[in-house]
Amino acid sequence: MTNLDQILKNISEKAEKIGRPIRLMELCGTHSETIARYDLKNFLPSNIFLVTGPGCPICVTDQTEADVIVGLALAGVSIAVYGDALNLPGNLGSLEEVRQKGADVNVVYDVTDALRLSQKKGGLVFWGIGFETTTPATAWGIKQGLTVFSSHKVFVPAMKALLKNKKIRIDGFINPGHVSAIIGTEIYEKFLFPQVVAGFEIDDVLLAIDMLLNQIISQKPCVKNEYTRLVKKKGNKRALKIMEDVFEVRNGFWRGLGEIKNSGLKIRKKYQLQDAEFIYKDLILKIKKNITIKPSTCRCGEVLQGMIEPKECPLFGKICFPDNPQGACMVSREGSCNIEYRADR
Repeated sequence: MTNLDQILKNISEKAEKIGRPIRLMELCGTHSETIARYDLKNFLPSNIFLVTGPGCPICVTDQTEADVIVGLALAGVSIAVYGDALNLPGNLGSLEEVRQKGADVNVVYDVTDALRLSQKKGGLVFWGIGFETTTPATAWGIKQGLTVFSSHKVFVPAMKALLKNKKIRIDGFINPGHVSAIIGTEIYEKFLFPQVVAGFEIDDVLLAIDMLLNQIISQKPCVKNEYTRLVKKKGNKRALKIMEDVFEVRNGFWRGLGEIKNSGLKIRKKYQLQDAEFIYKDLILKIKKNITIKPSTCRCGEVLQGMIEPKECPLFGKICFPDNPQGACMVSREGSCNIEYRADR
């Protein structure tokens, strides 16, 4: 019997012992990728359900923020952005659509790429998206003189919001490995709830499920760290320090989850000359006033909360697919709808 076979056997025995439906939510798009790649849902006992949560930073980006960055591009501001945000649809179109119309939109692979491009062009706005995983690099770029429009978010408040939502039943969290490498595991201890920080290989995910079942059986919820080869209790102190220096928390708006207290990151006043919100505040106000909300039957917000599966959205696979995304969950490779669509094929 291989190690994976043994883990699956342990999971089956524990699932049978629990004897009721168990809903476990993975909180990282890369975990969702691993689960889909190995068709893991079809190998687990029938009473274990893996639910995708708001672990994709592109997916949870607030629509207004997406509209603002497109509005800046339409107004002639040079934009630098990671490729997976290029096709995020909005009320003013996507960055890719306005680029095809002549807007100066540039795909970059990291912050150093954006910084070099900014120096070459004499300035641009980098759209900072992501959780604590990508925020330290953006903070470094700001300290080097890069102008940023911040859509960065911190993750733990979203977990709190999910647990408060009585419409969502979750028995345990598979906590995000990338985020946890920065923030550590200690911060999760405020939640008396079954949690396991996991790596991204198939055996990591299976071990996390096994460890969650142990907590459910013992009725002793806590935080366990399966990803010990990278994640430490206190996290990455150097990364946390540069984030603290450059950013301050504010209320953040999440697609599907709405406004979450202290979940957004704003550039501090001492770096306001690198803050696109400050530099272009009058233009941004004008953009927001002129946005016309387009109606949509996209149910991405419910998918992000684990309330429905991607296939339950009426647009999925019909007019919404990776080459023609109608909602944020289909845009990024970490988006649950994008993953589900590719997994089916």
